[in-house]
Amino acid sequence: MSSEKNKKTTPVSQCIRAAEYVRMSTEHQKYSTENQSDVIKEYAYKHNMEIVRTYADEGKSGLKIHGRDALRQLIDDVRNGQADFKVILVYDISRWGRFQDADESAYYEYICKRAGISVEYCAEQFTNDGSMGSTLLKQVKRTMAGEYSRELSAKVFKGQCRLIQLGFRQGGHAGYGLRRVLVDEEGNQKGILKQGELKSLQTDRVILKPGPKEEVETVQWMYSMFVQESKSETEIAAILNSKNKTTDFNRMWKKSTVHQVLSNEKYIGNNVYNRQSFKLKKKHVRNPPNMWVRAEGVFDAIVDHELFYTARGIILERSRRYSNDEMISLLGNLYERQGRLSGFMIDEMDNMPSSSAYRNRFGSLIRAYKLVGYTPETDYSYIEINKQLRKMHPFVVDEVITGIRKMGATVFEDEPTGVLVINGEFSASLVLSRCTKTKAGSLRWNIRLENASAPDIIIAVRMNTLNDKPLDYYLLPLMDMKMEKLRLSEDNEILLDAYRFDTLDHLFGMTERVKIEVAV
Repeated sequence: MSSEKNKKTTPVSQCIRAAEYVRMSTEHQKYSTENQSDVIKEYAYKHNMEIVRTYADEGKSGLKIHGRDALRQLIDDVRNGQADFKVILVYDISRWGRFQDADESAYYEYICKRAGISVEYCAEQFTNDGSMGSTLLKQVKRTMAGEYSRELSAKVFKGQCRLIQLGFRQGGHAGYGLRRVLVDEEGNQKGILKQGELKSLQTDRVILKPGPKEEVETVQWMYSMFVQESKSETEIAAILNSKNKTTDFNRMWKKSTVHQVLSNEKYIGNNVYNRQSFKLKKKHVRNPPNMWVRAEGVFDAIVDHELFYTARGIILERSRRYSNDEMISLLGNLYERQGRLSGFMIDEMDNMPSSSAYRNRFGSLIRAYKLVGYTPETDYSYIEINKQLRKMHPFVVDEVITGIRKMGATVFEDEPTGVLVINGEFSASLVLSRCTKTKAGSLRWNIRLENASAPDIIIAVRMNTLNDKPLDYYLLPLMDMKMEKLRLSEDNEILLDAYRFDTLDHLFGMTERVKIEVAV
C-alpha cells in the first residue's frame, strides 16, 4: 500500500482556521505571490491548518502600509472583529513589510496579537512563539528588511543619476511639443512611446525628441509672446483656448500649464533630475538647485537659448521677495477692483504673489484679508483655531511620549493612525478639543469617540478659552464610552469627571514599569 494511502487526513472541522497574506513587489521572481502561497499552503498542511481567506497585495512596496489595500483590509478585519480565522500566515518578515521603523512592523503584529490572532512566518528559521530568542531574531530580521530597502534606494538613485548624465530620460511625461522616443542599447531609435506606454526591455532607454511641427511652433510662439510682446501666462492661455488648442493631456490651457512650458529646461535640450525627492516613500521634498543632477544639451532644443533665459529672467524678477507692505498693497488693490477676495482670484493674477505666499507670510488668507478690511460672509474663525490645534497636536504628542519614556516605559506611535502603543500592552489616542462659546455664553467642548483604530484610551485635551494651551485632561477608556460623540461643559456629571485630571501625571503613572521583588 502506498504511503499516500496510509496518510491520515484531519477532518476540516478540526483544522485551525488561517488566513494567508502575500505581497509581491518588483524585486525577485522567487517572491511572486504564487510561490509564497505554495510555501504557505505546505506550512498550513504540516500544522493542521485550513486557509479560509487570502489577502494579496500585488506590485506593492513594503515600505509603508499606505497603498497596501489588502494588508489594511486585514488589519481592519482584525480590529473590527470580522476575522473568521485564528492565525495569519506570511511567507517571511520582509513580505509583512520593509518598514523603515521596525516598531511599525511590530505594531501591526501587536494589533493581531491583541485580538487573539497569531502571525506566523512560514519560511523563517524560527518559531514566532514569543520566546526571547525568537523575539530578538524577529527584531533583527525586521531591521534587516528595512535596511535592504535603504541600500537598494541608494543604488537605484546612483544608477538614475548616471543615466541622466548620459542623456536618457528618467520617468515623467514628455511635455507639450516633445515626445518620448525609445532607443536600444546601441542608441538606435525604436519608435515613439505613447502616453502611458513603458519600455519593455531592461536595456532600452528613453530620450526626448521634438514633437509635431504644430506643437513645436506653438511652444516657440508662447516664448515670443511672453518675452517680446509682454503677454502674461494668463493672457497666453486665453489666446490658446480661443483658438481651440489644447495641452498634451487634451485639456484647456491655464496659467500654470503655460508657466510649465516657459520654465522647463527640457525645451533647450537640458536633462534635469532630482528637483524633488520622494525616497523610501517619505514626504516629497523640494531640493535646492545645488542638489539637481543635470546634463546640458543632450536633447534637440526647440527654443532658442537666449529666448529661454530671457523668459527665466522675467519670471525670477516677478517672483522676487515682496515686503509685507507690498503684499498687502497688492491684495488691497485686488479687493478694490473685485469687491471680494478668494485664493483662486489671487492665483490667477500675474503680477502679485500666490495665495500660498500669503498663507505662509501672514499665517492664513483670513488674516491677510483682515489687513485689507475684507471680511468673508461666512465666519471662518474656527478654521484658524483648528489650524493652530493641528500645529499644536504633534508637540503635545511629543510631550506625552517624553513623559512616558521618563517613566522607563516603551512607546511607539503608529504613523497612519497616530495611536500610541505603550509597553506593548495598551494603546492610546490623543485629541485636542476646541473650546467654543454658546450664544448664552457657556463653554462647550466636543470630543469624537468613534475611531477606526479603536485605542484602549482616548486622551482628550480640553483647550482653554483662547485655545492656545491645555485646560485639563480626560482619560477616557473607550470600552466605557457608549456614544460616538461626547459633549463636555464646564461642569459635568460625576461619572465623567471621574476621568478628569489637571495634569498627565496619572497617565504617566499608569505606564511606569515596576520591578517585582523575588520572594526568598
